[in-house]
Amino acid sequence: MDAVVKPLRKAAPALSPAPVARPSREEAEAAVRTLIRWAGDDPAREGLLDTPKRVVKAFEEFHRGYREDASAVLDRVFEEVGGYDDMVVVRDIPFYSHCEHHLVPFFGKAHIGYYPAEGVVGLSKLARVVDVFARRLQTQETMTSQIVAAVDDALKPRGVALIVEAEHMCMSMRGVQKQGSATITTQFTGVFRDDPAEQARFMTLVRGLR
Repeated sequence: MDAVVKPLRKAAPALSPAPVARPSREEAEAAVRTLIRWAGDDPAREGLLDTPKRVVKAFEEFHRGYREDASAVLDRVFEEVGGYDDMVVVRDIPFYSHCEHHLVPFFGKAHIGYYPAEGVVGLSKLARVVDVFARRLQTQETMTSQIVAAVDDALKPRGVALIVEAEHMCMSMRGVQKQGSATITTQFTGVFRDDPAEQARFMTLVRGLR
């Protein structure tokens, strides 16, 4: 009897990184002073004296997503929706992130759609989920996958659609230095993945009604 070969399932993206030992604030500030010296300036001069403190404080804000949990953001699902079962779309969600390869910003907009199955979530929660993953060191591709996985896990919808559009400063400020170029990533699950007409309808709602 021939063995049954099951197709390999793609591993789900990690929604929360493994915890790491954080250095002290003093160690972080010392690292900033080292980078200032590496850049060729004197961290002891007046204009740079408090810069390490400011940079460390800014890092806490830029990367606060490491201290946030997407599942907690999406933990309240409203089941009473008056029989509504059509597509829900939240578009033009602005975000700011940092490239994990160069630690320089990338920024843009996310557009999320889903078909409810067991209920809906507050619209602001979708924007907050985008921020949870954007406020980490990221690649756009990983961030796209993580947002979709978080919505899929929390809502168990009939399908999730996501478009992320971003400009990467690692392309604009350094390297090829091509200002204004945009990177677009998409991911679809459920009915959006299985039915091209549903993808097209989502695209129309995102692009067409402006």
